[in-house]
Amino acid sequence: MPQSIAQTLLTSQTIVVEHIKISSGASFAEVRAKLERTLPNLDSTIVASLRTGDQKYVKDYEENGPKLSIFGCRDHGALLQIEGRKRSALQYEIGNPVTASKMTRHQLSAALYAPLRVVLLEDEQGRGVSEYDRPSTFFGQYGDERVTEVGRYLDTTLEAALHKAAE
Repeated sequence: MPQSIAQTLLTSQTIVVEHIKISSGASFAEVRAKLERTLPNLDSTIVASLRTGDQKYVKDYEENGPKLSIFGCRDHGALLQIEGRKRSALQYEIGNPVTASKMTRHQLSAALYAPLRVVLLEDEQGRGVSEYDRPSTFFGQYGDERVTEVGRYLDTTLEAALHKAAE
């Protein structure tokens, strides 16, 4: 009897990613508060509606719901307590499940980058600084204009939200 041989294949691709940094004149605490007021926490109802195929609810959410939401937040500054010096640094997952589905329906591996990651940190003067990688630069790697177009939409939408928080 012939034995089945499992084969694996590893491929690699180098991509160029544009890193964005938005420095605010406001304090870390002020920028954090504005960001969290600007972007609501993710409404789990939309995830359930996508899962069940509720097209009416999804269409209404897309037209009237938030353009971006906070999926989660991690306190990276607290990790520095091991060195005895806590810093203010939060990592946010920010996105929109409907927007993500517009990419992953064409390139499922785009799920690697959705939701987006943003770090908000406190600089040496106590001011808030947001950093992230421009979405279109990593979504563009797939060579699918439908995915890249959504990435460009996310470029402007995320930048606008972070500028609003930094003002």
